[in-house]
Amino acid sequence: MPPSLKEGGGVIVVLVYIRQFICQASHHHNMTWGSLNEYPKAVVHIDGDAFFVSCEIARRPELRGKAVVTGAERGIASAMSAAAKRLGITRGMPIFQMRKLCPELVVLPSDYELYSLYSLRMFEIVRRFTPVVEEYSIDECFAELSGMRRVHHASYEEIARRIKHELETELGMTFGVGLAPTKVLGKVATSLAKKARVVGRGDGFLALPSRDVPGALACFPIEKVWGIGPQTAALLAGHGVKMAGQLAEKTDTWVNKVLTKPGVQIWHELRGTCIHPVCAGARPPQASIQKTKTFTPPSCDPSTIFAQLSKNVENACIKARRHGLAPSRLSFFVKTGDFRCYGHEIKLSRPSVLPSELLACIEPFFHGLLRRGETYRATGVTLSHLSGEGAGQLDLFGATLRAENVREVYKAVDEIAAKYGKHSVFLASSFWAHGSRASKRSEAMGESSTSISPKRKEPPRSAARFQGETPRRRVGLPYLGEVG
Repeated sequence: MPPSLKEGGGVIVVLVYIRQFICQASHHHNMTWGSLNEYPKAVVHIDGDAFFVSCEIARRPELRGKAVVTGAERGIASAMSAAAKRLGITRGMPIFQMRKLCPELVVLPSDYELYSLYSLRMFEIVRRFTPVVEEYSIDECFAELSGMRRVHHASYEEIARRIKHELETELGMTFGVGLAPTKVLGKVATSLAKKARVVGRGDGFLALPSRDVPGALACFPIEKVWGIGPQTAALLAGHGVKMAGQLAEKTDTWVNKVLTKPGVQIWHELRGTCIHPVCAGARPPQASIQKTKTFTPPSCDPSTIFAQLSKNVENACIKARRHGLAPSRLSFFVKTGDFRCYGHEIKLSRPSVLPSELLACIEPFFHGLLRRGETYRATGVTLSHLSGEGAGQLDLFGATLRAENVREVYKAVDEIAAKYGKHSVFLASSFWAHGSRASKRSEAMGESSTSISPKRKEPPRSAARFQGETPRRRVGLPYLGEVG
């Protein structure tokens, strides 16, 4: 025991020794896995860059570096590649305006089934690093890394960078990744990371430990903070709060007086206190499933319009079957060339996810919605009051038992689709809609194809193709005659 402990200054010396030990341990800790003070909670936010377009480019690498836009089926841009954005193309811009800016622009119809597959793969990759993953949207998630440093023998920043690297390597697209102590700060970090990459000052990754938060928030607009809407931003601006850092500096008394509970929670999150934990698991079950489609050229032919509606019903049922759901109600609509909608809602006698059954319910009301001489440009269907597939009761006349046989058929259809592509097998009532889709995709890709003339009510037989076929590469199947 040191002599000083026997004298009057024992307590002071012990405190000095303890302080030196803590400093040495903290220094050693910083050199290996980082300091706990930097990330009391380690939350990583991951957001895909132009996700829909990125999926299309990943599928067709020859489009990399070109101006690419999705949304051909709606006639407007829904997602743009970086090259398209540099040309001034913005979301919602009509195709004819985009063509003026860039004649060589590649405009593709949206393929939401493809995007869903990439989304599932994205979340699977993130779950390799942590089981606590919250699927926030199709291309966005939060992941809790707290406690995972010993598992991966790496700092939180190194783990987050590994996640980013594997996502980009395996999926062939880029992501914005932000690491921070809370979800709100994670969104801030991702936003700053993406902006830095645009100007060539980063690779889309930003770690925001507690010590760097004040500096980052000082120049971050309050209206850009996740959860701050236009009304709250205007209220705060009226109090002189225009930057996120200014809000974080306010006192507890001021915040509780000026803001409601959601605003107070954001204030806590900006100050590094985790109020919104990362909720592991997939997105909550859907309350409804909706499929809509704008087709070109507009048509006044009932058969063509019903084919588009039939395809929407098939798409909605495919999604419902994938999630093991069945609707008790459905509604459908048709939209005219001047954007007027006519629709009808149907209550089903029992939950069903079979397209043939749903179309049988729709058909009696469909023709009543159409106006003579009116041109239509879009159809849509919504499945609602969803429950577990097969939850219906048996009926007196055996319709449920007959449906079981049809359900077995659709199991085989889904297996074929998984192997050969979506809509490898489809209803005859959807035939002309699939022909239209194939022609539009071929034209968008720059391939020669027989287009659907506005003067023709029926597309040529060659327009209908299987998944992956082109005018020159087709499955050699014999022609068995016209359908219905």
